[in-house]
Amino acid sequence: MEANFVFASIFFRFGHMSTRKKIYFASDFHLGSYPLEHSRERERSIIQWLDAIKVDAAELYLVGDIFDFWFEYTTVVPKGYIRFLGKLAEIADLGIPITLFKGNHDMWMFDYLKKELNVQIVDNELELVLDNKLFYIHHGDGLGSGDYKYKLLKKVFRSRFCQWLFARLHPNLGIGIATRWSKHSRLSNNEDEKFLGEDKEWLIGYAKELESKQHHDFYLFGHRHLPYDVKLNPESRVVNLGEWINYYTYAVWDGETLSLEKWEKKS
Repeated sequence: MEANFVFASIFFRFGHMSTRKKIYFASDFHLGSYPLEHSRERERSIIQWLDAIKVDAAELYLVGDIFDFWFEYTTVVPKGYIRFLGKLAEIADLGIPITLFKGNHDMWMFDYLKKELNVQIVDNELELVLDNKLFYIHHGDGLGSGDYKYKLLKKVFRSRFCQWLFARLHPNLGIGIATRWSKHSRLSNNEDEKFLGEDKEWLIGYAKELESKQHHDFYLFGHRHLPYDVKLNPESRVVNLGEWINYYTYAVWDGETLSLEKWEKKS
């Protein structure tokens, strides 16, 4: 009887894993953004989505700005997100690899999530071959021409010396400053995002520049907040993953097709 139960458990686990063929990409959850009650509601929807995809997910890629602010002190991390982090732990324990990109809001991720959840942390870009297709993945901040002010700030914020200085602040002060800053973001003020046209969308322009040097089948970005799927040429596409404040969009690769999809929120 006991042997049959063990065999059934093993069959269920590995048989279930054999159905995991899809690879999911999402970005810009901005958990913790102002107002907090909206963030908690968004967290519930994200967890519902994660519950739905864990059945067939082979891998999960979270492409930056998952948190509206994140800074790891030596013994302190921002409080909150406990249900979300618990769900990631559950997914990791199922044997589903998770890759987490640093965004412009959560670039101060070091080794806490790697140690706790065994996730892979990506600083900048990642080139990935899936089913003989080449993917270029980046959060999207600081790419393309222009925006020199932000590019300078990014270098400052990512410098180890500046991170060391910030870590000298008491967490109440450091995280408090970041929270007040968040209240002035474009998300908190619900600024309307509009597609500027292929010639003015800087991430499309950046993808065209890369494509002229090396072919990629897919370019995946976050950061822009506006979901779109644009053909560069018959064999190459640029996909922006959108965000989870207004759009609740994500991409899924099933081994043959990359599709941009929308999660329908549940009450």
